[in-house]
Amino acid sequence: MTYVFGIDGGGTKTICILTDENRIVLGRGEAGPSNYQTQGIEKAKESIQLAIERAVLSAKIDPNINLKIEAICLGLAGAGRPKDIEIVQFVVENLQLTNSLPVTRSILPRNIVICSDCAIALVGGTGQEVGIAVIAGTGSIVFGQNRQGQTKRVGGWGYILGDEGSGYDIAVGGLQAALKFYDGRQESTALAERFQTHLGLNNLEELVEVVYRRGWGVPEIAALAPIVDRAAAEGDRVAEGIIDSAVAKLTFSTKTAISALFSPTEEFEIVTIGGVWGGEANCRGRFETAISAIAPNAKVISPRYEPAFGAALLALNALKN
Repeated sequence: MTYVFGIDGGGTKTICILTDENRIVLGRGEAGPSNYQTQGIEKAKESIQLAIERAVLSAKIDPNINLKIEAICLGLAGAGRPKDIEIVQFVVENLQLTNSLPVTRSILPRNIVICSDCAIALVGGTGQEVGIAVIAGTGSIVFGQNRQGQTKRVGGWGYILGDEGSGYDIAVGGLQAALKFYDGRQESTALAERFQTHLGLNNLEELVEVVYRRGWGVPEIAALAPIVDRAAAEGDRVAEGIIDSAVAKLTFSTKTAISALFSPTEEFEIVTIGGVWGGEANCRGRFETAISAIAPNAKVISPRYEPAFGAALLALNALKN
């Protein structure tokens, strides 16, 4: 029996999936962040190693059976650049697994797969390499691959240069609308009162102190997106406009990817990933309606599996090549 590791290495945590050649998940392990650009190479290696060890230990396997690991795939942000691939490959090749684990490594260099987090999200979401992933969480990006192996990424340039339709984008739009209303430049919106109550402010002018002087970053601001979403669901016109704008941006990015990868009559799946799609304002339903007018043969789906499982599938595919 052949076994592989699939690893989702993020800036918050690292997840490892242990599967056999039949795509059966035998174990799952979590550890700390493994983005070497922010954590350093040694810290990244420690997190990957710990996630692997925990995945093996969680597996219900006969202790007399020695697992022969023949491939590994690790997906992480920014891994499409040659320099990043080289560094991460070095980290994986130098992993030192404890001898107490029932694991034998038999991985050829060609069976070490390093790819972007978008790639494993697509494969995990659809269960295959063909399709489009529309990721809208704190940030946003669209990534797709066609049957010829061509890939296309749209957006994902970060909160300053891009991330259109993301939670951060929605939250900033909401904050700006609230302040415009406070100034008298915007029609009435419940967002002003909701932000003030949520943040415990005496007035909206204190937003300056909260956002700038407390050093709020992207995650803290993006966490306010559900306030805009909820207001839109309850009929606030300004909030609805912000949500409609976010959906329109994500739709346009997806349309760009579709045009680059698929013919008008081709059937494929579009998987929606990230917190923006789970809100009360029905972003996903609005998006699905917009996509049906652009690509009637495309099917919008929710993720079938997690990204780490997508990494495991890519590791298994490497063994076939």
